Amino acid sequence: MGKIAGNIITPDSKFSGTVTWSNESGLIESVNEGIEKNADIFPDECVIFPGFGDIHIHAREDVSGKQTYKEDFLSSSLAAINGGVCHVADMPNNPIPPIDDESYAAKLKLTENKPIHITLYAGIGPTTRPLSTSVPYKAFMGPSIGELFFESNAALENVIQHYVGQNVSFHCEDPEVLIENKNKKTHEERRPREAETLATDFALYLIEKYNLRGKLCHYSTGDGLQKIIAAKKRGVRVTCEVTPTHLMFDTSILNAENRHWFQMNPPLRGPEDREAMLKGVLDGHIDYLATDHAPHTIPEKIKGISGISQLDTYALFVTYMINVLKVPTSLIARICSQNPGDFINPYLNGKYGKGFGYLKPGYAANFSVLNLKKPLLFTKSMIQSKSGWSPFENFEFPGSIEALYFLGKPCRESKSS
Repeated sequence: MGKIAGNIITPDSKFSGTVTWSNESGLIESVNEGIEKNADIFPDECVIFPGFGDIHIHAREDVSGKQTYKEDFLSSSLAAINGGVCHVADMPNNPIPPIDDESYAAKLKLTENKPIHITLYAGIGPTTRPLSTSVPYKAFMGPSIGELFFESNAALENVIQHYVGQNVSFHCEDPEVLIENKNKKTHEERRPREAETLATDFALYLIEKYNLRGKLCHYSTGDGLQKIIAAKKRGVRVTCEVTPTHLMFDTSILNAENRHWFQMNPPLRGPEDREAMLKGVLDGHIDYLATDHAPHTIPEKIKGISGISQLDTYALFVTYMINVLKVPTSLIARICSQNPGDFINPYLNGKYGKGFGYLKPGYAANFSVLNLKKPLLFTKSMIQSKSGWSPFENFEFPGSIEALYFLGKPCRESKSS
């Protein structure tokens, strides 16, 4: 029998309590108010969340092995653990993408026996059809890293019509806008905000028309967010993500020396959009904190490849959200724990009891424990991702990661007493 105790946080409650689980099954057996003396007790400056999940990463591994020099399922798992994350969901834009039963099963086999759980998205491309089993899907509306994208909205709808009722996540950048602006001077000008807002209109149209369970990835524009809010109000089944970088940085920080490090798709926006994303979190309109962890090597980044490596700092950034951005801990429990759990639980097939994201009996004993009063200077030497770099190098976070448990087993050294 395992037990931890301390300040417990869920989307609906905050209390001093004790969580007990079975060491055999790794599932929670009880959650009670009050501190039990025979538990591992975390001090008052710590908070215990249901285990965090990052449902948008690029682990780079597939059966070809061509990109494992960037990252693989083991190194991304270690980066996740380093970042206080219990489970991740990996995107399909690989050299050999998982687009049918055979290719999906082959990639899924590579995720076995890793220290955390890894969910896989299947790719949607110009000739794909749904798999025979239930899985989440990803559609790249415009050119991105990889080959799974569409040249026009008509081509996308021609395929999406076969995915009625499925769980589809969209990378919202309008392909025609990207083509029109491809010769502009800067990356931000080549991928302007109207590329996202126009693609949002079409993604919402597809979600509503084909009754999709839709998710809009790494959202970055205030105008587009208003479209999502309006769609939710009229009953469209749509959710959206935001990344740490779009909450922390904007175009005002860019210069000739750092521009290549902050190149990503979608790019950084202006201060007004960054502020709109934070307001979207605070008002409960943004559903997930997801990194879009895209580990490229340092030489690749210097050459101008898009993508940000930031899985190592997921929970550290959460301490910044709580202490500096003043995001309530209850909202953190929703967008980092419960909602990611709800996203992947339908695909776990009972492997982990009732699944992830809740501190309730029958759910996995996954816990992300943060110390909100112990600052941490994040240095290059702390990075576990193969990429070997982070936009947060030498940044002092206002808190730190006290412990991480997966199925009741500590993944990081616990400093409880």
